[in-house]
Amino acid sequence: MKAPISIENAEHYTWGDACDGWHLVRHENLSIIEELMPPGTAEQRHFHERAWQFFYVLEGELMMELDGQLHVIAARQGLEIAPRQAHQARNGSKANVRFLVISQPPSHDDRTPA
Repeated sequence: MKAPISIENAEHYTWGDACDGWHLVRHENLSIIEELMPPGTAEQRHFHERAWQFFYVLEGELMMELDGQLHVIAARQGLEIAPRQAHQARNGSKANVRFLVISQPPSHDDRTPA
């Protein structure tokens, strides 16, 4: 029997400038990650060849540039990103933003700078 998963017992990694990620589900065909971006942080603009992604904000406000259009995603809102859509997540607020990234298939080895 599997135990419940949380950021307390999930595999942790850091990325970008002081951002955190936790692998909640890490399978060959599905990835679910909880991420935390401190104020003023951003990821590099990129796209994925194969991965469909869904970003769902748990707390705070995530700014997502998608194909040149800026979206502000509030808590309890999400945004779907199709393969080959260039995007960049950033936290332009003064508070942390915490969100889920659901990718099918996983996106870590499927990333191209845009």
